Amino acid sequence: MVGIGGEYTPDFVGSKNSKFLPIPIFTIRRAGSIDQFRGPRDSASIALLDVGNFRAGPAFKYVSSRKSDKYSELTGLGNVDTAYELGGFVEYYPVDWLRLRSELRQGFGGHTGTVADVSADVIVPLIQRLTISAGPRFTWKSTNATAPYFGVDATQALASGLPVYDARGGAHSVGFGSQISYRINPQWEVHAYVEYEKLLGDVADSPLVKLRGSSNQTTVGLGASYSFDFRIR
Repeated sequence: MVGIGGEYTPDFVGSKNSKFLPIPIFTIRRAGSIDQFRGPRDSASIALLDVGNFRAGPAFKYVSSRKSDKYSELTGLGNVDTAYELGGFVEYYPVDWLRLRSELRQGFGGHTGTVADVSADVIVPLIQRLTISAGPRFTWKSTNATAPYFGVDATQALASGLPVYDARGGAHSVGFGSQISYRINPQWEVHAYVEYEKLLGDVADSPLVKLRGSSNQTTVGLGASYSFDFRIR
């Protein structure tokens, strides 16, 4: 499945302002398997194991760089390079209308920490081809995945006017998301969604968030995807 979407999302994690971004969609599943539900927070993934109600495989997430000269709130904090998060996912359907998914990823580049995402989605078909879903989300990040974005060292404090702050890892956010999708035909699907998360712990207490941003983060998105078959001989 490949596709493209657009999100109206915070300028950066912790920002109180938002911007529009294009978002790629990409997943691979075994030929002949049932088209599974896909949530807007899911990383790009490949289900190498697809047995009954259980799926698992590698996952990848791209985290764009954060440039301090693009937003006044980041003045003096320096740039954070692009990060690439590689890991895996598992998902399970205890019943047909409930999906449980967990991802564990290791960062490279802009951050070198570990990120864990856990979500649950109740999936309800309204009418033929039209489905709504909703459920809770939780994210945990290690110190190495948190500090580059929310810590303030002595040099940055002098340049930015913010107090020195040692950001450590832990519970990153808790939230809730909802999505509505419509399957036009077996190949094409369109969807819209809203995702809200509340920043927690050291992230929420960072002076960047408390003094210049917001711990309340909301993303609204639209997307379209196309599914097709291919064979490797």
